[in-house]
Parts: sequence; structure tokens; C-alpha cells
Amino acid sequence: MLYLAAKALLSGIIIAIASEIAKRSPALGALILSLPLISILAFIWLWRETSDAEGIAALSQSTFWFVLPTLPMFLVLPALIRNGAGFWPALGLSCLLTVLLYAAMVWTLGRFGVSF
Repeated sequence: MLYLAAKALLSGIIIAIASEIAKRSPALGALILSLPLISILAFIWLWRETSDAEGIAALSQSTFWFVLPTLPMFLVLPALIRNGAGFWPALGLSCLLTVLLYAAMVWTLGRFGVSF
């Protein structure tokens, strides 16, 4: 249980640091957020807990496919905000788009025989 709490605390600290840096420098905050720090930590924790190289390889490959549907959100959200949408509606629509793109990605990959 302590190990789980430590993992959650470390992940939270990374997010808090990135948001504090973004207040001062949006570009630097974006750089930190774009780094796959949480993914790397997940790989390390999975390795420490299971030593399952194939499991980590599968997680890494699946992460790649699921990053792709998230990318449009980073263009749609600022476009909505800059065109007069409020923050919460813009965020909600961006998240809805991402969910729909996730579903499309799973469906498309399934048609090509890629399974998760």
C-alpha cells in the first residue's frame, strides 16, 4: 500500500511541477507535459513489479496507438477557446472528440488485426 501511495505521490508531483512552470512559461510547461514521464514511470514500476518484458513491450505499443487520438485535442481546445467558447465547454468538447477518436482507433486497429 505504501508503494502505491509513493507512485501516486510522485505522479502528482510531476503534474504539479509542470502546472507551476506553465504559469511562468507556457512553452516550458508544454515541453514538460509532452515528455512521456508518466509512461516511463509506468514502465519502470511494471518492470519492478513483474519483470515482464513482453508486458512492457505491449504497454508501450498500445500507448503509441492511444496517443494518436489525443493529439487533435491540443489543436481543438485552443481553437475553441480563441473563438469564444468558454473553458469548460471547450474542454468538454475536446474530451468528447478524444473519446470518439479513441473508439475510432480501436475499431480501425481491430479491422487491421491489432489487438490490445
